[in-house]
Amino acid sequence: MLWWSGPRGLRNWIDSMETLYSTMFTSPIGPLFLAASEHGLVALEFDARSPGQQSIRPNPRNLREEQERSRVAFELSESGLRPYLRELDEYFSGQRRRFTFPLDLRGTDFQLACWRALQAIPYGETRTYADIARAVGKPNAFRAVGMANNRNPIAIVVPCHRVIASDGTLCGYGGGLDLKRRLLELEGALTGTLAA
Repeated sequence: MLWWSGPRGLRNWIDSMETLYSTMFTSPIGPLFLAASEHGLVALEFDARSPGQQSIRPNPRNLREEQERSRVAFELSESGLRPYLRELDEYFSGQRRRFTFPLDLRGTDFQLACWRALQAIPYGETRTYADIARAVGKPNAFRAVGMANNRNPIAIVVPCHRVIASDGTLCGYGGGLDLKRRLLELEGALTGTLAA
């Protein structure tokens, strides 16, 4: 189908686009970007990301090119994201240990399995990459688990910050190790070994 073949092509292109509702949230650890579909939260991203970190947000430098190949439109809607914002407020104030809103996770079967394993890590606890690899039935795939964590589109809620190195130290986090440390401190999971 030609998307730009006159008004009818434009209408087909617009009709085929998915609208995600989005907003920025000011949290105690910095600004967070949220986007949700009609099925649930699609993205929760740190405003500042590590180089090469994936983002659902379009790059302003390549906006025209990205809009032409993307089938996602963003509509600012703080009111549409209110349930998500309320639970995040409760989490950051120490009143919530588990998120109950729906998620619309999008990834490969392996990524989805890893992200489900992350969601099974209890609040206030940590697991290693090897633990997650065993949990998804791929005991030697700890590096692949690390890549799946790196591609996690929903930070905090899908708690990749709860994954540590096998030696008990903090390692790799899209928001940076300082943010990882702060989230683990908030949850009471930071031990003397982890703090080193």
